[in-house]
Amino acid sequence: MSKKPKPPLIERLKPFVAPFRVDGGSQFHLKSHKTSEKGGLDKEEGEKINEANVKRLSDLQERLYAQDRWSLLVIFQGMDAAGKDSAIKCIFEGVNPQGCEVTSFKQPTNHELDHDFMWRSAIALPARGRIGIFNRSYYEECLVTRVHHHLIEKEKIPRKLITPNIWRERFADIAAIERYLSRNGTVILKFFLHVSRKEQRQRFLDRLEQPAKNWKFSMNDVAERAFWPRYMAAYQDVIRHTSTPHAPWHVVPSDHKWFARVVIGSAIVSALEELNLRFPRVDKASQAEFAKVRKAFESEGKSGAGGATRAVKRTAKRTAKRG
Repeated sequence: MSKKPKPPLIERLKPFVAPFRVDGGSQFHLKSHKTSEKGGLDKEEGEKINEANVKRLSDLQERLYAQDRWSLLVIFQGMDAAGKDSAIKCIFEGVNPQGCEVTSFKQPTNHELDHDFMWRSAIALPARGRIGIFNRSYYEECLVTRVHHHLIEKEKIPRKLITPNIWRERFADIAAIERYLSRNGTVILKFFLHVSRKEQRQRFLDRLEQPAKNWKFSMNDVAERAFWPRYMAAYQDVIRHTSTPHAPWHVVPSDHKWFARVVIGSAIVSALEELNLRFPRVDKASQAEFAKVRKAFESEGKSGAGGATRAVKRTAKRTAKRG
């Protein structure tokens, strides 16, 4: 039995998704992924793809919301100045805010530290029909906490449970939770915005030189640069152990922001296209009732508002009885 052909749009976007997708099918090495990749495009071509993706994503999100069966969780991870905020702003600019929510995870509060490391993310997961965007996520507890070992003490975990195996155990826990979510209708897409240390330096300089960007600059960001090799090793380990077909990572070349958006937008649109989303169909009985209400509204000018109102009430009453 032959496989059902992919929709044409997915095939067109495939060159901007497949090379950067990691789903656990092979050994992963971060160094094999270039940060300056442009996929054979120039900026003008990339911007056209981005515009088309924004438009299509708006349509798909409306269908996702109306169908109310699937949900989409999009996770963004990356070093400071990798472009997470701007990517979210540009890619989701056409999405209805009622069906989409962005959650930014900062340093855990005392209340959050009184719970397991997944708790604050779990309560922010998207409901059916919604898109949830995590700007950083539960993966921080396998990245920042791993690079800065002393932070694990603040999580109030019983000492006997803090062993050399804790990171592998967290990888296993995360993989299990993501599998559970996917089995319940949550599509999970994870993006590591892979920026070079040189490009990060330039973006920090831009923040210092442009008054409108000064607020984005933090001395802590500079301090974290000293741990760059540790972070790269931690990211490689995270991606290597938590990439699965149902919750793939995408290692996004991010030295060129416009191309990073091509990869991210194309991956999201392709994933939603796979769901074959449709607007709910109205049953024949409801269509007949709607026809009566339409007729009443059309004749409202002749019989007055009361006629339409009575027709609507009768329809609602009959619908309630059927329910």
